[in-house]
Amino acid sequence: MDEILKKLPFFVDQIQAIKETVISNIVLIGQMPGPTFGEDTRADLFLERLSCAQVDECGKDQLKNAIGVIKGKAGKKNDPIFLTAHLDTIYSADDVDHNYIVRKNAITGPGILDNTLSIGILASLPTIFRHLKLSFSSDIVLAGVTQSIGRGNLRGIRHLLNTWARPIRSGIIMEGQVLGHFNYYSEGIIRGEISCDILATGHFFTQKYKPNAILILNEVINELLTISLPQRPRCRIIIGRITGGHKHGDIAVQARLGFEIQSDSDEMVKEVYGKMEDIVEGIGQEHSVALKLETITVQNAASLKYGHPLVKCTVAVMKSLGLKPVSESSESELSVFLSRNIPAVVLGMTTGKNAHLANATMRINPMFTGIAQIIGLLLAIDKGLCDDK
Repeated sequence: MDEILKKLPFFVDQIQAIKETVISNIVLIGQMPGPTFGEDTRADLFLERLSCAQVDECGKDQLKNAIGVIKGKAGKKNDPIFLTAHLDTIYSADDVDHNYIVRKNAITGPGILDNTLSIGILASLPTIFRHLKLSFSSDIVLAGVTQSIGRGNLRGIRHLLNTWARPIRSGIIMEGQVLGHFNYYSEGIIRGEISCDILATGHFFTQKYKPNAILILNEVINELLTISLPQRPRCRIIIGRITGGHKHGDIAVQARLGFEIQSDSDEMVKEVYGKMEDIVEGIGQEHSVALKLETITVQNAASLKYGHPLVKCTVAVMKSLGLKPVSESSESELSVFLSRNIPAVVLGMTTGKNAHLANATMRINPMFTGIAQIIGLLLAIDKGLCDDK
C-alpha cells in the first residue's frame, strides 16, 4: 500500500497536465440535458467519448445504462471493478439553459455537481490511465447509470447489477461533491409526497367554506410531529418541501408536501411510514378532502464495517493526499451495491457551491486530487489490498 500512496501526489500533477481533456468532457456532456427518464442522448454522448478514448468494449443495456469496459491483463481472471456515476440531473432542456461557463478555476452550469462532473471524469479515465501508464489485472467497468435520482429510484444501477453475469469485486461510486467526504453506509429511507386536492373530491364548496389545502397539510405536519421517534435505532422525519396555491387572495385547492423518513433500521422506516398512512387517511376522512400518500424512493439500510479493508484503504488514500476523511450516510447507488454484498464506497470529486441550483459551480483545481484518490483506491483494489479475506 505504501508504494501506491507515495505515487498519488505525483498523479495529481500529471493529471493536471491533461486538464483540457477532462474539462472538455465535463462541458460537452454537461451541455447535453439529461433529466431522469430522458438520459438517452447524454448516454450516447458518454459512449462516444469512451469510444474515442479507445475502451475495449462499450454499449448500452436494456435500461439505457451506458457501459464501457477496459480489459484487464491477459491471462488474469479477477472479478471486475465497477466505477459508476449517475447520468441524470434534475434539469430538462425546458427548465434551464444548459450553456456552461468556464473560468480560470471554476465551471458553472446546471447539474454540474450532481452529477455531470463525475460523468465527465468517468469518460476521461481511459485517457488518464494511458497518460499515467497504468494497467490493471482486473477488468475496469465504467458505468454511467440512468434513472437514479428522484422518481428514478436507482432503477439503473439495480438493473445493471441484477443482470451482470459475473461476480463483481468492488464498486466506487463517484459524486460531484464534496471532496474529502466518503460514504460506506446507507440509512434506510422512504422518500415520498403527500398531496391534497380539494377539487378531486367531487364535492361542491363555496369559496367561503372551501377547505384550504395548505392548512390541511399543516394539520398533517402537526400530526407527524407527534410521532414518537427513538434514539436507537436512530430515526427522523424530514419535511423538505411544501408547495401549493395559485395567488394570494384565493384559497389553495391543491398543495403538496415532500418528506423523507431516515433510519438505520428498515423496520423502523416501515413502522413510521405505516403511522404516516394512518394520519393521512384519518385527516382526509375528517375534512372530506382527497389526501394521497405516494412513495417516490425506497432505500435499504446497508453498511460496511469501518474495519473493512476497502474502508481502511480509502481512508489511507485520502490522508495521503492531504484530505481529512468525513463520512456520512449516502443516498446513492451505494445501498444497491452493499445490499448485494458487493463492497463499495462513495467518493466526492471536488468542492463547489449551489449544488442543486441552475448556477451550480465546481472548482477545477481540487478535482485533480479527487481523481487521484479514485486512481489510488482503484490500484489498491486491483492488487487485492481491499479484499475481505
